[in-house]
Amino acid sequence: MARLSLLVPLLGLLTTPTTAVLTISAALNVIEYTPLLTTSEDYHNSSAIFINGGVATLVRNSSIDLGANAETQALRNYANNTSLRIIWNIAEVPYRLVANRAAGISSLSDLKGKRIGTINGTSAGYFVEQLLKTVGLEYGDYQTVPGNICHEAPCGNRTFPDLLAKGEIDAFGIWEPTLQLGIEALPDKQAIVFQNRKVYREIYNLHSTKEKLADKKKRREIVVFLKNLIKAQRVFEEEPEEVYGRVSAAVNVSVPLLERVWRVHDWSGGIPRDLVDVLEEEEKYIARVDNRTASGRRHVAKMVDGSVLVEALALLRKERGHGHGHGKGRGRGGD
Repeated sequence: MARLSLLVPLLGLLTTPTTAVLTISAALNVIEYTPLLTTSEDYHNSSAIFINGGVATLVRNSSIDLGANAETQALRNYANNTSLRIIWNIAEVPYRLVANRAAGISSLSDLKGKRIGTINGTSAGYFVEQLLKTVGLEYGDYQTVPGNICHEAPCGNRTFPDLLAKGEIDAFGIWEPTLQLGIEALPDKQAIVFQNRKVYREIYNLHSTKEKLADKKKRREIVVFLKNLIKAQRVFEEEPEEVYGRVSAAVNVSVPLLERVWRVHDWSGGIPRDLVDVLEEEEKYIARVDNRTASGRRHVAKMVDGSVLVEALALLRKERGHGHGHGKGRGRGGD
């Protein structure tokens, strides 16, 4: 009997199916990637392997299954790697631009001739350019200044909040939480904030490749992961207090600061109905920055693959039918 009692746990290990291991590449210091981490922890026994990078790493390294990035970087890499596929939207973030009223700024048009911090060639650089175009300012009507991001005050030397507070720039546009820290770096009521979701919002997506999705076994693993990501993102959207602590630890941002910027993030997921429209327009910017000819709408549209989402939603419905699901899978344009 003693021998049998020792064998039973071992037999359990042999008969219990193991969770598939997926390798995921993303910038591990951004808030937007954290639903992927939560999905791995809560539904996959923390089995996913995370590599710091993004879609550039995904298309270069065949051992990586999934990659996360903003749409600008997807376009940059798709130009030379047409196997890249967008399969899901993790977050939409309407970027903000903060300016110093003391620099004589009370409207967007006042930014003419000013020094604006951003990172050219990224989603932030595109955002600043598009926002200022709404008041007739073209690239060259203002000076862009490079800098670094910051996740917690006090922000270090050459970070955007530091440059703004010292008067070395007059405004800056970047992702969170650096933007919020810029607002807080200025004296009370001295910051003025500009935001226009219709002009730009980051569309931070999950990607795979045509080759990975053509592999039946790997595709099944990706579909299961996406099904669980849908459930995880419902928590991010509806019960954020449940994940604040883990997100804070993952990206080294304090919980109070996370709470202040959370409202800027939309975690509802799916595939945005205007995604191809956005890609078509942004392709012109990326092509110009990268000094190449822009691709047309039909070409960039091939990067979007909604079939994985359709399968994930079907699996989620089946799971709910058996009483196992607790997510709502509100995929836009995927059902």
